[in-house]
Amino acid sequence: MFKKILIANRGEIAVRIIRSAKRMGLKTVAVHSDVDADALHVRDADEAMPIGAAPAAESYLRVDRILEACRATGAEAVHPGYGFLSENPAFPVALEAAGIVFIGPPAAAIAAMGDKLAAKKLAEAVGIATVPGTRDAVPDAETAAKIARGLGYPAMIKAAAGGGGRGMRIVADDGQAREGFRLATSEARVSFGDDRVFIEKYIAEPRHIEIQVLADAHGHVIHLGERECSIQRRHQKVIEEAPSPFLDAKTRGQMGAQAVALAKAAGYRSAGTVEFIVDRKRRFYFLEMNTRLQVEHAVTEAVTGLDLVELMIRIAAGERIPFAQKDIAIGGVAIEARVYAEDPRRDFLPSTGRITRYLPPVGDGIRVDSGVYEGAEISAFYDPMIAKLVSHAETREAATACLADALDRFVIIGPSQNVGFLAAAITRERFRAGNLSTDFIATEFPGGFTGAALPAGQAAQAIAVAAAAQLVLAEKDAGVAAAPAPERWVIVERHARYPAKITRGNETITVAGYTARQEVTTSWRPGEPLFRGTVDGAPVAFQIARDGIGWRLTRGGAVLSIKVLLPAAAAALALMPEKPKALSSRHLLSPMPGLLVSLAVGAGQEVKAGEELAVVEAMKMENVLRAERDGTVTRLCAQPGDSLAVDQVILEFR
Repeated sequence: MFKKILIANRGEIAVRIIRSAKRMGLKTVAVHSDVDADALHVRDADEAMPIGAAPAAESYLRVDRILEACRATGAEAVHPGYGFLSENPAFPVALEAAGIVFIGPPAAAIAAMGDKLAAKKLAEAVGIATVPGTRDAVPDAETAAKIARGLGYPAMIKAAAGGGGRGMRIVADDGQAREGFRLATSEARVSFGDDRVFIEKYIAEPRHIEIQVLADAHGHVIHLGERECSIQRRHQKVIEEAPSPFLDAKTRGQMGAQAVALAKAAGYRSAGTVEFIVDRKRRFYFLEMNTRLQVEHAVTEAVTGLDLVELMIRIAAGERIPFAQKDIAIGGVAIEARVYAEDPRRDFLPSTGRITRYLPPVGDGIRVDSGVYEGAEISAFYDPMIAKLVSHAETREAATACLADALDRFVIIGPSQNVGFLAAAITRERFRAGNLSTDFIATEFPGGFTGAALPAGQAAQAIAVAAAAQLVLAEKDAGVAAAPAPERWVIVERHARYPAKITRGNETITVAGYTARQEVTTSWRPGEPLFRGTVDGAPVAFQIARDGIGWRLTRGGAVLSIKVLLPAAAAALALMPEKPKALSSRHLLSPMPGLLVSLAVGAGQEVKAGEELAVVEAMKMENVLRAERDGTVTRLCAQPGDSLAVDQVILEFR
């Protein structure tokens, strides 16, 4: 067994690997870019080495710098995590030449499976069905349109290298095929250094189900069951679970057997994942093999009780898998929600900034894998993931309830994040029924995410919580003034007003007037971002913050603004005129910090609503900015290659 390993990654996966390595008694080395010098993985490791500037191409993708770090620290092995160099076959070759062990598959297996075109050919050779499409790279946009038209729209343009949803576009006509080819090749070039793309038929209402495989150097290959990863946005997974609520025993056995067969054919070693597209009749098609640890590996760990990182390390050290296929048992259901720094109310645009409060939930059945801490900075240079929140329970219903409660208690203040959206998604009846597909988000939130509505009972609880919070605040002020706290109040929620009497008993706060009577118990104090307690004996958890003269409460994806005012203040508020809405801007603003990749228009040019204006790259994704209405460009305020701040003006129009 090794004595010291280096983790060639950052963020939550680096922290996750360090955790297992330390439990095994191994010393750990972190590497970091300049902007990550104070990151959590750097703090958690035994040693840390700087490897370059913030852009990944100047740090985390520099094989030479990582080799230098290995030599300087005496690291005997390297775990690549996921992303960055994890699926670059040149990396293990370089490590082997330097006498360093790669904690992952052989370079030949990475090359065979990492190239999706080669992987499809190998899958077909061992008898696995594949999605109809091209078997070679598509040379240009016109050819892309011709091929897609021949397959029948909709079609999928996909990068031949890499993964993570980058370099992928669904296209529905020739125009989209040409634009999709351009964007997919550009994104693939930036993300993977390989701009080859191919085209497949898009399967309607597909489910994305993958099989976790494990192989050692002694010829033993097994699978650890499946994960359902159908809830995706922009081809990137958002919510995953194990086992799938859709598969039956027969289909599960067939998929597992085919995944094992493919791993054997590829000469695979280590942990890997074979991904399939499954249609409504449970017919499955090979999609790709990820030759690395998956982001969603935690749900497999939860239901099997295994540590995949430890197993990868032991296999790399030459050990045998210590169990057989018949020993694998699936216990309960695990669901993972990916918490991203993004704004769901602005089309999920990436968000950056400092995390000023960070309180992850704790409790039975809850696991949080995170790479941040309170005070950490979310950078525009890397993936926007903040944390992975995993629930585990005996049944899917219980796991969903556990996850919903944990999301309500997950406090992240600073950059925008998607906790509320995740909470709203798992409360949808379609999710509860297990009726999933990769278009779940598009069909359940067709106009984008604008928030959720609480059931009447929970809305009444929110009123009681706001009233109790107001009394606690009033008691604090009254204590300073040595006067009794007021009892008579007016509750204002939207345009409704309710006279209320709010009083404290020995252990409870009584709110009378909004409903007949509500009893609130809590130990909450002003300034705490999470209100926990009971309302009429039922446990409640609301995130709470001052909102001007009122309170903002969030739960289950809903945001409620509630004012609890003294009668005189409520009367004055009723006399205040409503502020008129601001006129629409005549500027195209960058919705996020990022790099201006291209401008599609020039000064004096007329544009139509929906026409492409610019492309901004942020957090490894290219975002197309389009005209909201017809107009004429009057001035360009930025040029391709410029670094943009959020809300920076890109162009003006009239």
